[in-house]
Amino acid sequence: MKIAFVGKGGSGKTTLAALFSRYAAEHGRYVLAIDADINQHLASAIGMSEAEAASLPPMGLEIDRLKAYLSGNNPRIDSISSMIKTTPPGRGSRLLTPGASNPVFDHFVRRIGDIDLMAVGPFDEEDIGTRCYHSKTGSVELLLNHLIDDEQSCVVVDMTAGADAFASGLFTRFDLTVLVVEPTTRSLGVYDQYRSYARDHHVTIRVMANKLEDADDADFVRDRVGQDLISGVSRSSFIKAMERGKTLPFGDLESANKMALQLLLATVDRQRKDWDQYYRDATLFHRRNAESWANAATGRDLANQIDPGFSMPEAVEATLRKRSLSEAA
Repeated sequence: MKIAFVGKGGSGKTTLAALFSRYAAEHGRYVLAIDADINQHLASAIGMSEAEAASLPPMGLEIDRLKAYLSGNNPRIDSISSMIKTTPPGRGSRLLTPGASNPVFDHFVRRIGDIDLMAVGPFDEEDIGTRCYHSKTGSVELLLNHLIDDEQSCVVVDMTAGADAFASGLFTRFDLTVLVVEPTTRSLGVYDQYRSYARDHHVTIRVMANKLEDADDADFVRDRVGQDLISGVSRSSFIKAMERGKTLPFGDLESANKMALQLLLATVDRQRKDWDQYYRDATLFHRRNAESWANAATGRDLANQIDPGFSMPEAVEATLRKRSLSEAA
């Protein structure tokens, strides 16, 4: 399952993404956590030292490495310069499975405890003042377009703040979007934005409340979001220590907050994949990007990268079967 954590800046989405990653790993799930926020804090929230976090290879600055591997021998991609963030897989493309050994994961992934971690990385000097951060998060969209995850894997993405994800098709790449809100009107305004922008797309949005102090806080959020609310996390000494860079044993997390994470994992488990729809959304946004800027930028009609003979469900079945045979051997 692919899970995005979004919310207003300061709402605690990175904290919730880290807590959920640790909880899912504690309960036997394979977890791939991806820091796609311009403020790179997920690694330290999970438990990496500052030096280890700073050494994470930046996907956003090395996107050509992704393209070179994922393009495989797909005849519709004539060069990596013509491959953009929305390019969908086709016959000949290389597909990834979480936890596998391949040149992409071998280079970009670092292990912290039971969690695999990747990061988009920061701006470089040449980007400052000339590009927006979406030029970096395109690496995540490209990766997720080619990532075949199963229902026992958790691919957790800490997204940029606010509704910035709607600047690309990245917001459609998830089985569940978890919107983290504080019990404030401004924070809940981001929820309203997300619901409005996602209304005409196949996006499942649920809410986790954060920084709850009493029942009134929980009621304030519930009155606004109704059945979209999964649960809430209360302020606690464990989370305070975590936000100050101290990693405590997960068993020390308060029981009420563990229950909130249990409800979140149960919500993730209830989601069902629709690989046909997933691929249709990918091709929809690829066409939009091709027409709006990429055809002019590359001098090609990039809609031709869409392979009409490619079946995503068949590719998924073949990829997972190949993985099972490999594991059995």
